[in-house]
Amino acid sequence: MSLKTRAILVLVIGTVMGLSLSFGGGFLAQQRPAEEGLAWDKARLFAEVVERVKQDYLEPVDDSALLEAAIRGMVSDLDPHSQYLDADEYRDIRIGTTGSYTGIGIEITELDGAVRIITPIAGSPAARSGLRSGDQVIAVDGTAVEANNLQEVIGSMRGKAGSKISITVARNDDAIVYEMRREVIRVASVHHEVLNPSYGYVRVNQFSETTARELSRAIDELQDSKGGMLEGLVLDLRNNPGGVLDAAVDVSDLFLDSGVIVTAQGRTADSRFTRSAHRGDVLDGADIIVLVNKGSASASEIVAGALQDHGRAAVLGTDTFGKGLVQTVMPLSRGRAIKLTTSRYFTPSGDSIHKTGITPDVFVEDTPGFPDLSLTGTIDREKDAQLVAAVERLQHRQVMHSKAK
Repeated sequence: MSLKTRAILVLVIGTVMGLSLSFGGGFLAQQRPAEEGLAWDKARLFAEVVERVKQDYLEPVDDSALLEAAIRGMVSDLDPHSQYLDADEYRDIRIGTTGSYTGIGIEITELDGAVRIITPIAGSPAARSGLRSGDQVIAVDGTAVEANNLQEVIGSMRGKAGSKISITVARNDDAIVYEMRREVIRVASVHHEVLNPSYGYVRVNQFSETTARELSRAIDELQDSKGGMLEGLVLDLRNNPGGVLDAAVDVSDLFLDSGVIVTAQGRTADSRFTRSAHRGDVLDGADIIVLVNKGSASASEIVAGALQDHGRAAVLGTDTFGKGLVQTVMPLSRGRAIKLTTSRYFTPSGDSIHKTGITPDVFVEDTPGFPDLSLTGTIDREKDAQLVAAVERLQHRQVMHSKAK
């Protein structure tokens, strides 16, 4: 065994054993001899693999590249949402939650061994090109993608603003190629319109640190345009892939006077928490319809579930995506980080929606092409079946949910 490989073995053993002692509260003291022996055996195996790769692989491989790849694989193998972030990826994450990033405006995930689109962001190159929620991404710029390397796929979609990119997706047994140019994607975006003299419409595209403030401001503008309080609101969360959990809590809190918004359970004290509403409803009890579909995920489901369980709104549309796990971004040295699944969240009624989603109170199938504000910049009051159904229910005051206490 080479000197470098011995060093790697020591590093791995230190990671497996020593770091667990430092951060795990006495891991070694609690570990049985058989388990300790297994950890050493796995560390030895890792070093043997590194040695073989370095010695026999077709091209020379840098030690640091091998170790980083091992770390990336270790974290990504935990679940589809956990990932190691190098400095550039970590920067993108921070930018994405606070303002903008450069890319095509698409949220993807690994699902059942395939890379699938959760949703294209409204107004983005992805949305304008025709990419849809549920499409399977099979190639980027002609290079086949692998579901077990999701972060690399995401990275390949990022690039300089104005540069060309092609995305190949599988849809209904057809392979379709979409070509577009990367742009600066504005993540935090709230669109609002007056539906009629009594009702307002607000669409939340994604949850970032500014979403609750933007939404509150949008509602104020709707109320000012009416000259008083709204009688009803359509809150459109369709094709909203989620984002910052605290933003979902703050948005829910805008419409609730009291009660639990979301709870979370994990292994550590920080990952177990309850978020509750504070007094003050910006609509003063006016009726709300929440629109959702299969592209509504994560933070969107927290809002829909909270308003539904408290009887504050009726949820209308189709079953949501079903992402009920919380990820925490943990900074590391030299600008790097890991995004690690740390909690499972529950709606106020105690339900976990992971892999099941939120079931709407009123099921109305998506109309092909809706919701999509990217082409016209406005809603369609006649052809969007879910929006039409929401307005009808507001007019007939059919909004309360059966779980209301």
